[in-house]
Amino acid sequence: MRSEGALARLAEVAARAKPVALAREQVLPVLPALGALLPDGLRRGSTVAVGGSTSLALALVAGPAGAGSWVAGIGVSSLGLVAAAELGVPLDRLVLVADPPAPSWGTIVATLVDAFDVVLVRARRVGASDARRLTARARERGAVLVLLGDEAAAWPEAPDICLRIADAQWQGLGEGHGHLRSRRVQVEVDGRRGAARPRRAWLWLPAAGGGVEAAEPLAEVRPLLRARTAS
Repeated sequence: MRSEGALARLAEVAARAKPVALAREQVLPVLPALGALLPDGLRRGSTVAVGGSTSLALALVAGPAGAGSWVAGIGVSSLGLVAAAELGVPLDRLVLVADPPAPSWGTIVATLVDAFDVVLVRARRVGASDARRLTARARERGAVLVLLGDEAAAWPEAPDICLRIADAQWQGLGEGHGHLRSRRVQVEVDGRRGAARPRRAWLWLPAAGGGVEAAEPLAEVRPLLRARTAS
């Protein structure tokens, strides 16, 4: 009975979000800093795997949320609301759901996919049939299913897009003192069909003043050649 009541409340919340969903838009926008990685934005009905970085997943959903889409997160207890806001996610467009028991996990994710534009899920090992059902449901409903965590690579259905951080460097520490102010990361993207060609870009995630910004790659350092003296 308790689980049935929770599902009923969840369906009520989903129903309130549903009329606001931008159902006519085939592509959801991304932040300008992610434009080099995802020049076509996030196509509705796609599945996106984000390997191991909550910050990167938040940056990914910040674009649609900032444009008016509703975002639901399930099983992402480590997601910090302050960090989400600093990366550009409007908190009034974000609904968080606690990780449900395993038997009802698929049902609850399907309920969210039915109503929200973007569903951020802490990936877990699921059966091939459940993965196919949820992937097909997202495609049918026009939702973007974002799989977060190391288990995203083990999702039985190959995602349309895969994002991962290939390199990361924190900035702000001096000689044994100071504060971590920003992080410079190299993000790699690949996937299927239109995303089959790998792309890479450097980002500030987060930037020193908050948010996400494009970062220039570091110039290659070469040794100076000693000038020859005339004999």
